[in-house]
Amino acid sequence: MKETTFLRHIAYDSVIFGFSGDKLKILIIKYHNTGLFALPGGFVQRDENLNDAVRRGLKERTGLDNIYLEQFYTFGDVARFRPEVMRMIIESNNYSLEQYEWMLDRFISIAYYALINYNDVVPQPDALSDSCDWYAIEDLPNLMLDHAEIVNKALQTLRDNLERKLVGMNLLPMLFTMNELQKVYEAILGEKLHRGTFQRKILSLKILKRHEKQYSGAAHKAPFLYSFDSLNK
Repeated sequence: MKETTFLRHIAYDSVIFGFSGDKLKILIIKYHNTGLFALPGGFVQRDENLNDAVRRGLKERTGLDNIYLEQFYTFGDVARFRPEVMRMIIESNNYSLEQYEWMLDRFISIAYYALINYNDVVPQPDALSDSCDWYAIEDLPNLMLDHAEIVNKALQTLRDNLERKLVGMNLLPMLFTMNELQKVYEAILGEKLHRGTFQRKILSLKILKRHEKQYSGAAHKAPFLYSFDSLNK
């Protein structure tokens, strides 16, 4: 990563959400030989659009295209400027400190959250990290710099957007049961919801399309399958 290739002082960090069936999880990387855990992030090439840079990074970490992506906040407090952290990462990977000295400058980070189907992803670490793994929201390791703050802000934004943007559609397969949709909402909100109240509220929004029942044993017990109605997105 040569200085002449990337914009100075601008970075991005991505909170990549996935739903495992019962837990809301995010992807976390662990930097080589440092013990540091962090959100996947990166820099913007001089001839690259910001959104394209983030999508490039997401594809490198997840292998997926066409990911739901939203910019939600910009983090630029002076307190996040800790050049010794980046110095440790550079030196631990045996990179030339002189060549990568530009990475020790102060950076403002533009934060995004992404919503992806957990089962479609085979996480891939980047060149500086040993691992890229899913962690449940309630079981995150200690994150470097202000990355815990970024996660908290992303989660709050996700909760605030539940009714407006129906984020569940990006965390579920194309066809799903009402119970699966309710579990997504509960995982995001961090609380149990009353089954009947939830179903009445969702159906009143008229954004679901009902399909044939999912047969598994007794026909009368099979749940209906739903998809989000594309006409109402």
